[in-house]
Amino acid sequence: MPRLMIVKTGDSFADVVRDHGDFEDFFLTALAPMAEADDELTLTVHDARTEGVPPLPAAEDGVLITGSHAMVSEAEPWSEALKPWLVEARARGVAMLGVCYGHQLMAAAFGGESGYHPGGREVGTRRLRLTTAGRADPLLGTLPTAFPAQLTHSQSVLTAPPGAEVLADNGHDPFQALRYGPRQWSVQFHPEFSAEVMRAYLAHQHEVLAAQGEEPEALLAAVAPTPEAGGLLARFAEQLARTPTLA
Repeated sequence: MPRLMIVKTGDSFADVVRDHGDFEDFFLTALAPMAEADDELTLTVHDARTEGVPPLPAAEDGVLITGSHAMVSEAEPWSEALKPWLVEARARGVAMLGVCYGHQLMAAAFGGESGYHPGGREVGTRRLRLTTAGRADPLLGTLPTAFPAQLTHSQSVLTAPPGAEVLADNGHDPFQALRYGPRQWSVQFHPEFSAEVMRAYLAHQHEVLAAQGEEPEALLAAVAPTPEAGGLLARFAEQLARTPTLA
């Protein structure tokens, strides 16, 4: 039975935690059906900020890296300590999916660059596009060529690591999804976010979005469920449970 470790890298806003749960809870909720069906998957949570670097998973296991309100470019010690761990896990063949902060951290660990996006924040339900590589990808290739996703970030992957495949982009960010190897992916968007959580994030960011020339009320009105993007987590877990190759 494969194990899927959720590596927690931050906490959500207090009101979001109160009303909807914390980052790891979003993933646990999305993956619960897989964990409960015929004991196909074991889920664990490891907080890298307080528990240190996790034990290295076995080659047949998987890792999910959550979002965070921290910034990869601030190079906090707990975050920097994860970089060589990620490199070793990739060399071992461990399946990985990084989300938002996890996306930026994986890219930085594998030789790319992450930092503040010159265009400012990207928040709300936005439309993304699969690249040619994305349409052929065993994980993201199940998505429509153009699909909506929930986004909230001020930092991005600025330079992709050598050899990484770009799987999705949009007008704001050319690196919305990357693949680093047969079993290693990361995405800037939040497949774990519900529309309600996205609205809560927009409420927190109203002033900063207005200051950068966005229309917060229009963004709020445009928030919608994103079941296609949300299905990415189940797809990752299903493949992990069925085969150790994911390809």
